[in-house]
Amino acid sequence: MGGLGVWEILIILVIVMVIFGAGKLPKVMGDLGQGIRNFKSNLSDGAKAEDDVKTDPVPPAKPDETPKA
Repeated sequence: MGGLGVWEILIILVIVMVIFGAGKLPKVMGDLGQGIRNFKSNLSDGAKAEDDVKTDPVPPAKPDETPKA
């Protein structure tokens, strides 16, 4: 339970072929692959931005140097 077996994958592929047709299938799979690449790229960019924030902290603010009377 939980994993996809060979028969389940074959049934899914047959359903996809019926829905999209053999002609559109390469385009659909290409678009899906491009979407996954963009998602991974944005994920890594976000992690890199978080690392930059952690390594480059904002310097503490200087106290006011106005003399108090």
